Amino acid sequence: MSRSRLRRGRSAGFTAAVCAALLTLAGCGGDEPVSVSEKAANLDTITPGVLKVAIQPYAPYTDLQGDTIVGLDGDILHAVAEKLDLKVEPEVADFAGMLAGVQTRRVDITIGGVAWTAERQKQGLFTDPPYYSPPAMAVKAGKKFQTVEDLQGLDLGTVEGYVWVKSIQAVPGAKLHAYPDGTGVFDDLGADRIAVGFLDPLLIIAGQKQRPEMGIETQYLTPPTAEQVKEHPDYQYFQPYMTSFYLPKESPNLEAAISAEIRKMYESGEMTKLIEKYGGDPEQFLKPAPGLAESRQGVDRPANWAPPTI
Repeated sequence: MSRSRLRRGRSAGFTAAVCAALLTLAGCGGDEPVSVSEKAANLDTITPGVLKVAIQPYAPYTDLQGDTIVGLDGDILHAVAEKLDLKVEPEVADFAGMLAGVQTRRVDITIGGVAWTAERQKQGLFTDPPYYSPPAMAVKAGKKFQTVEDLQGLDLGTVEGYVWVKSIQAVPGAKLHAYPDGTGVFDDLGADRIAVGFLDPLLIIAGQKQRPEMGIETQYLTPPTAEQVKEHPDYQYFQPYMTSFYLPKESPNLEAAISAEIRKMYESGEMTKLIEKYGGDPEQFLKPAPGLAESRQGVDRPANWAPPTI
């Protein structure tokens, strides 16, 4: 990290402290005045009262309409930001840029199907999961794939940077096709250049509705057994995984506050309504699979941590 970046980081922290103390309404150096409540001033954001969010166009999880984030993750984030008195300011990036923006603290948070991994948590903070994601596959109608063995020797696609990249590379004889976004996966699947596309399930559901002429359907992979994962550790990403919102290491107060609001949304039924709004099954999306708790216990959560559930 350059000295100039370090100086900017320290300056931002100092400014945040001044804003918190004075509760200024002038925005503390922003282009537009921002009203900062005491709650928002103590949340480790780069600019007090403002939540800078990196997303990629990935409907129905995230998309940008004007200056508003829409989609499932967008709806969740806006609900949380409102409760924390934060103004959401989005910016668009690709998936790799989203992660890099957090890890270099150019943004406060990134959202949209980001999977928790032990490797990523070393470079950032993850919230409690707003929902879980089963191992969904986009396939051409009439074809059937159930187990990892069924994938051997096939052309398999996913998006660059997604957790399935490592899993696909671990499948004997399989050839990885990585794309900048989900559109490339659908295009090559429709053209029979790949046999299976690994994407987040709501994206496949949306793709089926938007492009019915392609004859794509959703299938769910039978998760590999513990013995298979022990033999091939990267098979773990073929199991259901935790999505989370991803934040810089410098923002523990913000992470804790967002995680607390996420849990409240589970308890109130608000999260269930949002999952159903986008065509998801709450039983699949809001109940953690066995073993998910253990993956974070003692890593970035206490030993007795339990993930939220309905």
